[in-house]
Amino acid sequence: MPLLHYELGSSSVSGQTVCVTGAGGFIASWIVNLLLDRGYTVKGTVRNPEDPKNAHLKELDGAKERLTLWKADLLDYEGLKAAINGCAGVFHTASPVTDDPEQMLEPAVDGTKNVIMAAAEAKVRRVVFTSSIGAVYMDPTRNPDVVVDESCWSDLDFCKNTKNWYCYGKAVAEQAAWEESKEKGVDMVAVNPALVLGPLLQPTVNASIIHILKYLTGSAKTYANSVQAYVHVRDVALVHILVFETPSASGRYLCAERVLHRGDVVEILLNFFPEYPIPTKCSDEKNPRAKPYKFSNQKLKDLGLEFTPVEQSLYETVKSLQQKAILPVPKQQEVSDLL
Repeated sequence: MPLLHYELGSSSVSGQTVCVTGAGGFIASWIVNLLLDRGYTVKGTVRNPEDPKNAHLKELDGAKERLTLWKADLLDYEGLKAAINGCAGVFHTASPVTDDPEQMLEPAVDGTKNVIMAAAEAKVRRVVFTSSIGAVYMDPTRNPDVVVDESCWSDLDFCKNTKNWYCYGKAVAEQAAWEESKEKGVDMVAVNPALVLGPLLQPTVNASIIHILKYLTGSAKTYANSVQAYVHVRDVALVHILVFETPSASGRYLCAERVLHRGDVVEILLNFFPEYPIPTKCSDEKNPRAKPYKFSNQKLKDLGLEFTPVEQSLYETVKSLQQKAILPVPKQQEVSDLL
Protein backbone atom coordinates (compact mmCIF):
# COMPACT_ATOMS: atom_id res chain seq x y z
CA MET A 1 0.00 0.00 0.00
CA PRO A 2 1.44 3.43 -0.87
CA LEU A 3 2.26 5.98 1.81
CA LEU A 4 0.03 9.01 1.96
CA HIS A 5 1.59 12.47 1.76
CA TYR A 6 0.05 15.43 3.50
CA GLU A 7 0.06 19.03 2.40
CA LEU A 8 -0.64 21.70 4.98
CA GLY A 9 -1.85 25.07 3.83
CA SER A 10 0.32 28.14 4.15
CA SER A 11 0.29 29.73 7.56
CA SER A 12 1.65 32.92 9.08
CA VAL A 13 2.87 31.04 12.15
CA SER A 14 5.16 28.57 10.37
CA GLY A 15 8.82 29.47 10.67
CA GLN A 16 8.49 30.33 14.33
CA THR A 17 10.16 28.54 17.23
CA VAL A 18 8.11 25.96 19.14
CA CYS A 19 8.83 23.44 21.88
CA VAL A 20 7.89 19.75 21.82
CA THR A 21 8.11 17.96 25.18
CA GLY A 22 9.12 14.31 25.21
CA ALA A 23 10.38 14.77 21.65
CA GLY A 24 11.71 11.22 21.27
CA GLY A 25 8.32 9.53 21.68
CA PHE A 26 6.21 7.91 18.96
CA ILE A 27 3.74 10.78 18.42
CA ALA A 28 6.21 13.50 19.36
CA SER A 29 8.82 12.32 16.83
CA TRP A 30 6.25 12.66 14.06
CA ILE A 31 5.22 16.11 15.33
CA VAL A 32 8.88 17.19 15.24
CA ASN A 33 9.21 15.70 11.75
CA LEU A 34 6.20 17.59 10.36
CA LEU A 35 7.16 20.83 12.14
CA LEU A 36 10.64 20.74 10.61
CA ASP A 37 9.06 20.00 7.24
CA ARG A 38 6.91 23.11 7.71
CA GLY A 39 9.94 25.30 8.39
CA TYR A 40 9.58 25.64 12.15
CA THR A 41 12.56 25.83 14.50
CA VAL A 42 12.01 23.16 17.14
CA LYS A 43 13.26 22.86 20.71
CA GLY A 44 12.67 19.30 21.85
CA THR A 45 12.88 18.24 25.49
CA VAL A 46 14.28 14.80 26.30
CA ARG A 47 15.67 13.26 29.47
CA ASN A 48 19.09 12.78 27.89
CA PRO A 49 19.98 14.45 24.57
CA GLU A 50 22.92 12.07 24.11
CA ASP A 51 20.89 8.89 24.58
CA PRO A 52 21.06 6.78 21.36
CA LYS A 53 17.28 6.34 21.49
CA ASN A 54 16.98 10.05 20.54
CA ALA A 55 19.44 9.84 17.64
CA HIS A 56 16.63 9.46 15.08
CA LEU A 57 15.56 13.05 15.78
CA LYS A 58 18.93 14.40 14.68
CA GLU A 59 18.60 12.55 11.36
CA LEU A 60 15.30 14.18 10.37
CA ASP A 61 15.32 16.55 7.39
CA GLY A 62 16.04 20.07 8.67
CA ALA A 63 17.15 18.85 12.11
CA LYS A 64 20.75 19.98 11.69
CA GLU A 65 19.63 23.54 11.00
CA ARG A 66 16.48 23.91 13.10
CA LEU A 67 16.31 21.32 15.89
CA THR A 68 17.92 21.50 19.32
CA LEU A 69 17.44 18.94 22.09
CA TRP A 70 17.11 20.20 25.65
CA LYS A 71 17.64 18.13 28.76
CA ALA A 72 14.45 18.41 30.82
CA ASP A 73 12.31 16.13 32.96
CA LEU A 74 8.61 16.86 33.51
CA LEU A 75 9.32 17.57 37.18
CA ASP A 76 12.30 19.79 36.33
CA TYR A 77 10.64 23.20 36.12
CA GLU A 78 13.81 25.14 35.41
CA GLY A 79 14.74 22.78 32.58
CA LEU A 80 11.28 23.11 31.04
CA LYS A 81 11.35 26.87 31.49
CA ALA A 82 14.68 27.12 29.64
CA ALA A 83 13.39 25.02 26.75
CA ILE A 84 10.06 26.87 26.44
CA ASN A 85 11.53 30.36 26.77
CA GLY A 86 11.39 32.20 23.42
CA CYS A 87 8.82 29.82 21.89
CA ALA A 88 5.61 30.80 20.12
CA GLY A 89 3.96 27.54 21.08
CA VAL A 90 4.32 24.33 23.05
CA PHE A 91 3.30 20.80 22.06
CA HIS A 92 3.11 18.95 25.37
CA THR A 93 3.28 15.29 24.44
CA ALA A 94 5.53 13.96 27.21
CA SER A 95 3.69 11.57 29.51
CA PRO A 96 4.58 8.45 31.47
CA VAL A 97 3.04 5.23 30.12
CA THR A 98 2.72 2.82 33.03
CA ASP A 99 0.21 0.94 35.13
CA ASP A 100 2.00 2.00 38.31
CA PRO A 101 -0.06 4.82 39.89
CA GLU A 102 2.94 6.23 41.75
CA GLN A 103 4.99 6.51 38.57
CA MET A 104 2.04 7.77 36.54
CA LEU A 105 0.27 10.44 38.54
CA GLU A 106 2.98 12.80 39.80
CA PRO A 107 4.74 13.29 36.43
CA ALA A 108 1.42 13.38 34.57
CA VAL A 109 -0.25 15.99 36.79
CA ASP A 110 2.61 18.02 38.29
CA GLY A 111 4.59 17.80 35.06
CA THR A 112 1.64 19.18 33.11
CA LYS A 113 1.28 22.06 35.57
CA ASN A 114 4.98 22.82 35.18
CA VAL A 115 4.64 22.99 31.40
CA ILE A 116 1.62 25.30 31.60
CA MET A 117 3.36 27.57 34.12
CA ALA A 118 6.50 27.77 31.97
CA ALA A 119 4.34 28.46 28.90
CA ALA A 120 2.54 31.26 30.74
CA GLU A 121 5.84 32.82 31.78
CA ALA A 122 7.15 32.61 28.21
CA LYS A 123 3.89 34.13 26.90
CA VAL A 124 3.46 31.46 24.23
CA ARG A 125 0.63 31.88 21.76
CA ARG A 126 -0.88 28.43 22.33
CA VAL A 127 -0.25 25.13 24.11
CA VAL A 128 -1.37 21.94 22.35
CA PHE A 129 -1.81 19.24 24.97
CA THR A 130 -1.62 15.57 23.98
CA SER A 131 -4.30 13.79 25.97
CA SER A 132 -5.88 10.46 25.07
CA ILE A 133 -9.17 8.82 24.21
CA GLY A 134 -8.54 7.14 27.58
CA ALA A 135 -9.61 10.42 29.17
CA VAL A 136 -12.85 10.36 27.16
CA TYR A 137 -14.58 6.99 26.78
CA MET A 138 -14.06 4.95 29.99
CA ASP A 139 -17.60 5.12 31.37
CA PRO A 140 -19.54 1.89 32.10
CA THR A 141 -22.81 3.78 32.58
CA ARG A 142 -22.81 5.28 29.07
CA ASN A 143 -25.78 4.18 27.00
CA PRO A 144 -24.66 2.24 23.87
CA ASP A 145 -26.62 4.71 21.74
CA VAL A 146 -24.71 7.69 23.11
CA VAL A 147 -22.11 9.02 20.69
CA VAL A 148 -18.67 9.47 22.26
CA ASP A 149 -17.39 12.95 21.46
CA GLU A 150 -15.38 15.80 23.00
CA SER A 151 -17.99 16.39 25.72
CA CYS A 152 -17.38 12.95 27.26
CA TRP A 153 -15.06 12.25 30.18
CA SER A 154 -13.88 8.96 31.63
CA ASP A 155 -15.31 7.93 34.99
CA LEU A 156 -12.41 8.37 37.43
CA ASP A 157 -13.87 6.02 40.05
CA PHE A 158 -14.33 3.31 37.42
CA CYS A 159 -10.71 3.77 36.26
CA LYS A 160 -9.48 3.51 39.85
CA ASN A 161 -11.64 0.50 40.71
CA THR A 162 -10.44 -1.36 37.59
CA LYS A 163 -6.85 -0.21 38.22
CA ASN A 164 -6.68 1.41 34.79
CA TRP A 165 -4.08 3.93 35.89
CA TYR A 166 -3.17 5.01 32.37
CA CYS A 167 -6.69 6.26 31.61
CA TYR A 168 -7.00 7.67 35.13
CA GLY A 169 -3.70 9.50 34.79
CA LYS A 170 -4.57 10.88 31.36
CA ALA A 171 -7.95 12.14 32.58
CA VAL A 172 -6.63 13.86 35.72
CA ALA A 173 -3.65 15.29 33.80
CA GLU A 174 -5.95 16.79 31.17
CA GLN A 175 -8.25 18.18 33.86
CA ALA A 176 -5.21 19.72 35.59
CA ALA A 177 -4.08 21.19 32.27
CA TRP A 178 -7.44 22.86 31.68
CA GLU A 179 -7.55 24.24 35.24
CA GLU A 180 -3.96 25.49 35.15
CA SER A 181 -4.26 27.04 31.69
CA LYS A 182 -7.45 28.86 32.70
CA GLU A 183 -5.84 30.12 35.89
CA LYS A 184 -2.67 31.26 34.10
CA GLY A 185 -4.47 32.68 31.07
CA VAL A 186 -2.86 30.26 28.61
CA ASP A 187 -4.63 29.44 25.33
CA MET A 188 -4.74 25.64 25.29
CA VAL A 189 -6.17 23.06 22.89
CA ALA A 190 -6.26 19.31 23.66
CA VAL A 191 -5.88 16.42 21.22
CA ASN A 192 -7.34 13.07 22.34
CA PRO A 193 -5.94 10.31 20.10
CA ALA A 194 -7.16 6.73 20.04
CA LEU A 195 -4.66 3.84 19.93
CA VAL A 196 -1.97 5.09 17.55
CA LEU A 197 -0.58 2.99 14.68
CA GLY A 198 1.80 3.58 11.79
CA PRO A 199 5.52 3.78 11.00
CA LEU A 200 7.96 4.22 13.86
CA LEU A 201 10.58 6.94 13.64
CA GLN A 202 12.06 5.99 17.02
CA PRO A 203 14.15 2.80 17.37
CA THR A 204 12.16 1.32 20.27
CA VAL A 205 8.69 -0.24 20.27
CA ASN A 206 6.08 1.77 22.16
CA ALA A 207 3.01 0.46 23.99
CA SER A 208 0.50 0.97 21.18
CA ILE A 209 2.67 -0.88 18.65
CA ILE A 210 3.23 -3.79 21.05
CA HIS A 211 -0.56 -4.21 20.85
CA ILE A 212 -0.13 -5.20 17.17
CA LEU A 213 3.29 -6.87 17.44
CA LYS A 214 1.99 -9.56 19.80
CA TYR A 215 -0.41 -10.78 17.09
CA LEU A 216 2.48 -11.25 14.64
CA THR A 217 5.06 -12.97 16.82
CA GLY A 218 2.88 -15.80 18.08
CA SER A 219 2.99 -14.54 21.67
CA ALA A 220 -0.79 -14.01 21.52
CA LYS A 221 -2.57 -17.29 20.84
CA THR A 222 -6.03 -15.70 20.92
CA TYR A 223 -7.52 -12.22 20.57
CA ALA A 224 -9.70 -10.51 23.16
CA ASN A 225 -13.46 -10.06 22.86
CA SER A 226 -13.10 -6.28 22.99
CA VAL A 227 -13.14 -3.20 20.80
CA GLN A 228 -10.61 -0.42 20.28
CA ALA A 229 -10.48 2.87 18.41
CA TYR A 230 -7.49 3.35 16.08
CA VAL A 231 -5.76 6.24 14.31
CA HIS A 232 -2.64 6.77 12.17
CA VAL A 233 0.34 8.49 13.82
CA ARG A 234 0.76 10.95 10.93
CA ASP A 235 -2.86 12.01 11.33
CA VAL A 236 -2.28 12.59 15.05
CA ALA A 237 0.85 14.66 14.40
CA LEU A 238 -0.91 16.62 11.68
CA VAL A 239 -3.83 17.35 14.01
CA HIS A 240 -1.47 18.89 16.57
CA ILE A 241 -0.14 21.29 13.95
CA LEU A 242 -3.59 22.02 12.51
CA VAL A 243 -5.02 23.04 15.87
CA PHE A 244 -1.92 25.11 16.61
CA GLU A 245 -2.09 26.96 13.30
CA THR A 246 -5.88 27.45 13.25
CA PRO A 247 -6.75 30.50 15.40
CA SER A 248 -10.37 29.39 15.81
CA ALA A 249 -9.41 25.93 17.12
CA SER A 250 -10.55 25.45 20.70
CA GLY A 251 -11.37 22.83 23.30
CA ARG A 252 -10.76 19.13 22.74
CA TYR A 253 -10.36 17.15 19.51
CA LEU A 254 -11.18 13.44 19.47
CA CYS A 255 -8.72 11.85 17.05
CA ALA A 256 -9.89 8.41 15.86
CA GLU A 257 -10.52 6.90 12.45
CA ARG A 258 -12.55 3.82 13.37
CA VAL A 259 -13.55 1.51 16.23
CA LEU A 260 -12.85 -2.14 15.50
CA HIS A 261 -13.29 -5.44 17.30
CA ARG A 262 -9.98 -7.22 17.87
CA GLY A 263 -11.30 -9.95 15.55
CA ASP A 264 -11.50 -7.40 12.72
CA VAL A 265 -7.92 -6.29 13.43
CA VAL A 266 -6.48 -9.80 13.18
CA GLU A 267 -8.54 -10.42 10.03
CA ILE A 268 -6.98 -7.36 8.36
CA LEU A 269 -3.52 -8.51 9.44
CA LEU A 270 -4.19 -12.00 8.09
CA ASN A 271 -5.24 -10.58 4.72
CA PHE A 272 -2.00 -8.62 4.39
CA PHE A 273 0.43 -10.95 6.16
CA PRO A 274 -0.82 -14.55 6.15
CA GLU A 275 2.76 -15.80 6.69
CA TYR A 276 2.67 -14.79 10.37
CA PRO A 277 1.14 -16.86 13.23
CA ILE A 278 -1.77 -14.45 13.66
CA PRO A 279 -4.44 -15.78 16.07
CA THR A 280 -7.80 -16.75 14.62
CA LYS A 281 -9.63 -17.62 17.84
CA CYS A 282 -11.24 -15.34 20.39
CA SER A 283 -10.30 -15.81 24.05
CA ASP A 284 -13.98 -15.40 24.99
CA GLU A 285 -16.32 -17.26 22.64
CA LYS A 286 -19.03 -17.88 25.23
CA ASN A 287 -20.22 -14.28 25.45
CA PRO A 288 -21.67 -12.17 22.63
CA ARG A 289 -19.15 -10.37 20.44
CA ALA A 290 -18.42 -6.89 21.85
CA LYS A 291 -19.96 -4.14 19.73
CA PRO A 292 -18.00 -1.06 18.59
CA TYR A 293 -19.16 2.10 20.33
CA LYS A 294 -20.32 5.14 18.39
CA PHE A 295 -18.04 8.15 18.22
CA SER A 296 -17.74 11.44 16.38
CA ASN A 297 -14.57 12.89 14.83
CA GLN A 298 -16.53 15.63 13.08
CA LYS A 299 -14.59 18.47 14.75
CA LEU A 300 -11.42 17.36 12.99
CA LYS A 301 -13.18 16.71 9.69
CA ASP A 302 -14.43 20.29 9.91
CA LEU A 303 -10.77 21.38 10.04
CA GLY A 304 -10.22 19.53 6.76
CA LEU A 305 -8.54 16.39 8.09
CA GLU A 306 -8.95 13.25 5.99
CA PHE A 307 -8.26 10.24 8.18
CA THR A 308 -6.02 7.41 6.98
CA PRO A 309 -8.00 4.13 6.79
CA VAL A 310 -7.10 1.74 9.61
CA GLU A 311 -6.21 -0.92 7.02
CA GLN A 312 -3.37 1.29 5.77
CA SER A 313 -2.35 2.13 9.34
CA LEU A 314 -1.99 -1.58 10.15
CA TYR A 315 -0.12 -2.31 6.91
CA GLU A 316 2.38 0.51 7.48
CA THR A 317 2.86 -0.55 11.11
CA VAL A 318 3.95 -4.05 10.11
CA LYS A 319 6.15 -2.83 7.25
CA SER A 320 7.87 -0.42 9.64
CA LEU A 321 8.51 -3.20 12.17
CA GLN A 322 10.05 -5.28 9.39
CA GLN A 323 12.24 -2.42 8.13
CA LYS A 324 13.58 -1.83 11.63
CA ALA A 325 14.28 -5.57 12.03
CA ILE A 326 11.99 -5.67 15.06
CA LEU A 327 9.82 -8.20 13.24
CA PRO A 328 11.46 -10.89 11.07
CA VAL A 329 10.36 -11.01 7.44
CA PRO A 330 9.05 -14.51 6.61
CA LYS A 331 10.89 -16.19 3.74
CA GLN A 332 7.65 -16.52 1.74
CA GLN A 333 7.21 -12.75 1.88
CA GLU A 334 10.84 -12.08 0.92
CA VAL A 335 10.31 -14.12 -2.22
CA SER A 336 6.97 -12.45 -3.06
CA ASP A 337 8.51 -9.00 -2.58
CA LEU A 338 11.17 -9.85 -5.18
CA LEU A 339 8.67 -11.06 -7.78
